[in-house]
Amino acid sequence: MPRTASLGLSLLIMLVAGYAVFAASAWPWKAALFPLAIGVPLFCLAAAEFLWSLLGPAHVKEAVEGDPELEGATRRMLVAAGWMVGFLAAIVLLGFPIAVPLFLLLYLKLQGGEGWVLSVVITVVTSAIFYGLFDAMLHLPFPAGLLFSWLGLA
Repeated sequence: MPRTASLGLSLLIMLVAGYAVFAASAWPWKAALFPLAIGVPLFCLAAAEFLWSLLGPAHVKEAVEGDPELEGATRRMLVAAGWMVGFLAAIVLLGFPIAVPLFLLLYLKLQGGEGWVLSVVITVVTSAIFYGLFDAMLHLPFPAGLLFSWLGLA
């Protein structure tokens, strides 16, 4: 069952990424840059996972109910899903320019356990690169978050 699920998921991701690259290839360069930059590596990684699942070793340990390793993996998966949902909520409510540095700082400090200095330095450098690439160089407008629209600030 795990092999079948991995094959199916990697095939689905390959199809979605392939469609994104195909659809974006007809767009103007600035609009197509992000889907292409994400879609091509995603397709390649999903293809590698597909081949690994298809041709790789078949001796995968079966999960047993009550297994501490399975419970730890489930907890880590739920924590990761929570961070992803939180990041999505921050993007929707605050917009990309605020959500990206806020998420990065919180993730480094709370989940990564990094110190304040390293967390702030990485956040500032990443925010500068994000701003320089998407705003200053590509002039991509990011819509204001819903929170600002609701408060009449956008």
